[in-house]
This record gives sequence, C-alpha cells and structure tokens, in this order.
Amino acid sequence: MSILIRASILKPLTLSFADRTLESAAITLMPSLPDRIQLPFCFDPAALRQDLAALGSTDWISHFVTQNYTGDWSVLPLRGKAGATHPVMMIYSDPGCTDFADTPFLEVCPYYKEVLARLECPLQSVRLMRLTPGSVIKEHRDHDLAAETGNVRLHLPITTSPDVDFFLNGTRAIMLPGELWYLRLADPHSVVNRGDTDRVHLVIDAMMNPWLEAQLAVAAEAA
Repeated sequence: MSILIRASILKPLTLSFADRTLESAAITLMPSLPDRIQLPFCFDPAALRQDLAALGSTDWISHFVTQNYTGDWSVLPLRGKAGATHPVMMIYSDPGCTDFADTPFLEVCPYYKEVLARLECPLQSVRLMRLTPGSVIKEHRDHDLAAETGNVRLHLPITTSPDVDFFLNGTRAIMLPGELWYLRLADPHSVVNRGDTDRVHLVIDAMMNPWLEAQLAVAAEAA
C-alpha cells in the first residue's frame, strides 16, 4: 500500500551546508580504518525502546531496493531530504543531497533527539530500519559509505537478538542495544534475522569532520 507522508522542515540538528563544507575540507587524508569500530558511547536501551514504542501505530515504509532482500525490511525516516513528501524520497539516503531536515516522526522521539545531539558531526539521513523474523538482507555493497571517502553510516541497535547474524567481509559483527558502531559498508555485508523478534537499528548517515575522525581514530586504537 502506498503511504503518502507530509513532511515539515524542522530545526536541523547539524551545521549549515557552508559549515559542513568547510569542516569536510579540513579533514586530512586519514589512514585506512578497520571495517568495524565501536564508538565510545553507551546509550540507554530502555529509553531507545520507549521512543520506538511511541511510533507503534506508524506505518513503516518498505525498503525500495527490493532485489537486496527477502521478507520485510522496512524504514521510518527521522531525518531526510528537505521538502520530501513521497515515502521513497523520504527514506532514500541521497548521496547528492545537501539539504536535510528532521521529519515529524522525530518530534515524538525525545531520546533519539538526545542521541543525535551527542554527535558533533554533520548529519544527513537518519532512519529506523526494521528487519522482521525470517527476513534476509542479501550480500551487497554501499559503495559510497566509508570513512576514507568522507561519508559514514553509524548503527545503533535498539532491538536485536543473538539470532541476528550481521556479516561484514565474511565475519559476524555483534552489536548490542545501546552501542554505537561505525561499519565500512562499502565492503560486502549481509544480515539474516533467524530469531522471532524484530531487529531494529537507528541508522545514521553522517559526513566526516575532525570530531568524528578523532572519535574513530581513538576507538580504533583502543580496540
């Protein structure tokens, strides 16, 4: 069923585009990082679940890249392309977009706002992504998502289980609720939910800047 959602442009959580451009230009050529890094943040799993419950009656939007999965892989956009109203455009992480805005969904999620405010880097799209029991995300690459290219995707698990298998470069990545992870998704990755509960992550696309570069470098060295 097609769902039309009317978005409003709310106060952004990030720097202006001009500031983002200046900060991005200030990043020095960084050495290659590990394909996964747990960042030094620990968020409250109960508060994460509470915000998710506040969206309980909301219709999720099926991921539009249907060739990449079987079952039910669906999305709720918390931040996306400014002015987008069509569901596909709201959930699409457009690499060419420079103007992002919060969606009305974020307004009922105060703890998610707190989480995003802790990240001192330019935020692009922010989505809740759900993989239901028995569903599979097939192995694929997101070619533009690597710290070395300036664009990163961070994963914050909200609900998961030991029966969820996330593989990156052929090795399982174990991520627990409340943990914040950088994953180099330009590399081959896949997910299988073998459990009997939904797997929901808060998925944050961001631009590299000196703050995020430092966080990744310190966390990688400490690992």
